[in-house]
This record gives sequence, C-alpha cells and structure tokens, in this order.
Amino acid sequence: MAKNYAGIAKEVLKHVGGEANVSHLEHCSTRLRFSIADPGKVDKEALKGISGVMGVISSGNQCQVVIGNDVIEVYDELMKLGTFSGGSGAAPTGEKKDFGAMALDFIVGIFQPLVPAIAGAGILKALLSLLTLIHVMDSGSVLYTVLYQAADAALYFLPIMVAVTMSTKLNCNRLVAVASVGALILPAMTSLISGGAVLFGMQLQNIAYTYQVFPAILSVGFLYFVEKFVTKISPKPIRVFFVPMVCFAVVVPVTLLFLGPVGFTVGQGLTAVILFLYDKLGWLAVALLAAILPFMIAMGMHKALVPYAVTSITEMGEELLYMPASLAHNISEGGACFAVALRTKDNDLRSAAISAGISAIFGITEPALYGVTLQHKRAMTGVVIGSFIGGLTVGLTGLKAFVAMGPGLAGMAMFVDVENSMNIVWGFAGFGVALAASFIATFILFKDEDLAESKAPKAGDGAAMIQSPLDGKLVPLSEVNDEVFSAGILGEGMAVIPEKGELYAPADAVISTVFESKHAISMVCDNGAELLLHVGLDTVKLEGKYFDAQVKDGDRVKAGQLLLKFDMKALKKEGYDLITPVIVANPAKFQMETATPGMVKQGSAILSLTERG
Repeated sequence: MAKNYAGIAKEVLKHVGGEANVSHLEHCSTRLRFSIADPGKVDKEALKGISGVMGVISSGNQCQVVIGNDVIEVYDELMKLGTFSGGSGAAPTGEKKDFGAMALDFIVGIFQPLVPAIAGAGILKALLSLLTLIHVMDSGSVLYTVLYQAADAALYFLPIMVAVTMSTKLNCNRLVAVASVGALILPAMTSLISGGAVLFGMQLQNIAYTYQVFPAILSVGFLYFVEKFVTKISPKPIRVFFVPMVCFAVVVPVTLLFLGPVGFTVGQGLTAVILFLYDKLGWLAVALLAAILPFMIAMGMHKALVPYAVTSITEMGEELLYMPASLAHNISEGGACFAVALRTKDNDLRSAAISAGISAIFGITEPALYGVTLQHKRAMTGVVIGSFIGGLTVGLTGLKAFVAMGPGLAGMAMFVDVENSMNIVWGFAGFGVALAASFIATFILFKDEDLAESKAPKAGDGAAMIQSPLDGKLVPLSEVNDEVFSAGILGEGMAVIPEKGELYAPADAVISTVFESKHAISMVCDNGAELLLHVGLDTVKLEGKYFDAQVKDGDRVKAGQLLLKFDMKALKKEGYDLITPVIVANPAKFQMETATPGMVKQGSAILSLTERG
C-alpha cells in the first residue's frame, strides 16, 4: 500500500505548531529540519505518534523529525503547505534561550546544505583516482581533466557556497554576499594578496581564500550588520543601490585586513586541536568517537563535527578521525539490525530491521538508529561494541578519508588514496570487522524486549493475563522513584513509562474506585485480582488537573477499554515523573510471572497470574 505522504506532512506541520511557527525548513537524507519560532508549540509526543515518523529530536529552536528513506516525498508535500517564514526563530518573550541549541542550529543551517555538493564532488574525485590507479583512465586525458575540474569546483568555490548558506540563514542579501566573498578569490585579487600589497598602511596577509570556510562565515556575518545599519539610515529612494554599494566598499576591505586572516586562523586552529587529540590518543580516539556516535547522532550533536571535517579535507586534503569513526558506527548499525532480524519473533520488527540494516551499510543510519537500536538496549549494546572494535581497526591502520560524507558501501571510494593503495583495503577491513563484531555481539545479547508470545498464558492453563495499560517502556517496580511502590508496600507488579497520554483497562474488570484526583484507578478483575493503576508520582497534588476520566465507580470494563486521558506534555512541563505502576494489591493469592522489561504496546501481556491452590 502506498504511503500517504500528504497526510504525514499535514500531521507533522500541525504538531510543530503550524506554518507560522516554522521560520525555516530543510531536509537531510532522513530528517526534516525545522527552525522553530516558539518551541513551546511543538508537541513532541504527538509527532512521535504519527505513522511514518521514526523519531523526534527537539532542542531549543531546532526540531528534527526523523522520517527515514521517505523524507524527500514528505518534504515535497510540506512545501506545498506553506512558505515557512512566519517566525523569527527567536525564543518567545520570557523564555530562556538555549545558547547551545541555537549555536548547533546555526552550524547545521550553514553546513548541512553544503554536504551533498561536497560529497558528490569528493566521490567523483575518488572514482577518478581509482580509475587512474587501475589504469582504466589516463590522468592526462581531456575527459579526466574536465571531470576533475568539475569535481574540484565544489571545493574551490566553497567560500561562495558558504556565502549562500550563511546569507540564507541570516536572511541578508544573498547576491551581495556572494559577490563580497567572491571578490576574495578573483584572480586579480589573488595576485594582489600574494604580491604583498598594502591597504590603508597595512600589508595584506598572503592567504589563498579558495577552499576556505571560516573567512566567508565571518565576512557574511559582518555584511549582515553593515546591511542592517545602512538600510536603516539610507533614504528609501536610493536604498536599492546605495546599500549594496556601501556593503561592497566596507565589507571587502575589512575582510581582507581583519576578518579573512582571523577566519583562516580559526580554521587552522580547529584542525590543529583535533589533530592534537588524535596525536595524543591515536587510534583510541577513533574507537571512542565511534562508540559514542550513536548517542551524538540521536541528539543531533554529530553535526558539530562537520565544520572540522570540511576544514580538514579542504586544508589538508584528508581526514583521520570523524569519517573513519563514522564508517565503524554506520556499518555496526547494519550488523546489529541484521542480527535483530534473525533473532526476533516479531515479524514487524524483523521487516524493519532488514530494511534499516541495508540502509545503514549504505551510510544512512537513522532508520536503524531510531527504528531499531535505540528502542532495544541490547541491540544498542551490540552497536557500541561493534563500533568500538571497528573503530580500533580503522584507527590502528591509520585510515584516511578524502570526502566529507556518511561512509557506507556506496561511498567506499572516499577512502581511495593514490599514494597509498592499502588505504582502501583498510577501509574495507574496518567495514568487515565492524559488521561482524556488531552482528555477533547483538546476536548473542539480543532478546525480544516485549513479552515473548510463548510467555503469555494460554486459554485454559489456569492463568490470566494482565495487559499493559499503556504504550511505553516496561520496567520493574524497583525502578519507581517512590518507596511505597518500589518496596512493594502496596503490592507487586510492574511499571510503565508512558509514551502516550491514554490509560486502558489491562483486563476484564469492574471499576472499584476512580480517585477524586483522577490520577489513579482501582479495579477488581474477573479472576479476583485487585489492581491499582497509578499515573505518575505525586500527581495527586494536581487535584485532577490534566486528567480526564472516561469511566466511573461501578462500571464494568473490557480489556483494552479506554479508562483515562492525561496531558503528558503539561504534566512533564510541571516536572512530574509519569512512570505508572501497575500493582496487584492482593499478590498472596496468586503466583506471578512478569514480562521482560523493554518497550511494550498497550495490550501486550506484562503479568501472568495463576491462582494459588
């Protein structure tokens, strides 16, 4: 059945706060990236509940919605729904700004759009190198020269591409930004700089601004303020030409004298810091980074490494840390998914794991990360083990990358080194080791984290099932941060950390009490079990606020019937722990079996109760 991309787009837009709340929208290989005007309008839980959404990362003014391989289709439908320029991207009045989140959003906004062009150009260069290495193409041929120059253009004109993304992010005049930065790499300007020219009594530093990133960032940042100031003071009749004229006259000289050298130094300093860490930790740095990458990606923090990777490749022509570590992690995600597919008894999970595993070994990890491994801690443990071992392999062999992109099977040419034919061999060795290590580790460790079907009591065996009343994560009572529950004072059972604000009947029963504060419900099941369902800790203090009971005392309910609605977003905002104990208040009457902790769906069996003889 074809997916309803238009429906997904409509629901996503609704729950990020609507068109007016989106100041900017773009996408990467698997995620929709929203810049949000008012983060308080984003309903993260509702977004997670949309069919077709694999995960949500919301921090400050940035909201990332993980779609997976259908992201382009959903993005295209979203673009039909609005222009997404209603918000300023600033935090609403009275709300504390998250500087870290804003900085990350800014970095992503500048560098993310550059990656496809840089990756495409880099892979083309790598393929040309491979073809010459195996003597299929002559490096002196016209075709080679044309293709090489086409690929090199994306890096040579990197400052201009940065000018485009930076000016887009700042909402200043793009063409003026392009021209101002482009002036730095004109042949006549390059000759002037290299000749030791003096401007306003100061000698221009001999810097080649081609292939540079940070000088362009500083230049366009300065342009933003100049343009804003001049626009304010300029008479409206002459503003159309006067503002650009002043910007050119001020920005280009200031960049040549100050901002360009500072940006060049920043780029060299960033690379030097990373290389210092690499020199001190060596291969261990690659292994450690690979092991923590899944958690960095889950939080969106890996994008902070993109400026380093781009700068390292453009400055030194190679990168030793982030890309090799990414190779180990990406392939480990694939290996773990394939192991899950073999081990699980859940047909839906098996199908998702196979698809996500294939995507991961081709360099796209979000389907694996959000759809499989983050949801199953044993699988994630396998990923970390495989990533670390794969990272050790590529670190020890000194693997070098020559392209800034997500490493995978389709992009292994990024490790082609014309001066060292073994580099690509070490790349494939790391690929194989990461795949094998994560597969073996996950295959050994993984168990279905939902209750296995074989553990659910069968009709007529004298046992009764108690179902999960919620979608969420099943945990032992010992993990409840309230001694009344964790010590078993009220009875025995399990607890669920909910993902949705709806509580359902866990069995056929009669409602004994709907507490006046509506946060808890007690019932007597048909088998005589007395159950207490208690939503959250200390929620009695709210006196019913945010709770909406759907039943009353004395009602007879069927398993799966809706009992209670509660506003998760509001409760979390007020700081309440929403863990929900499911308590058997008369445990002495029954022999009890509990399900394996892990993610559960409402209706999954979590307790098996057999009446004692």
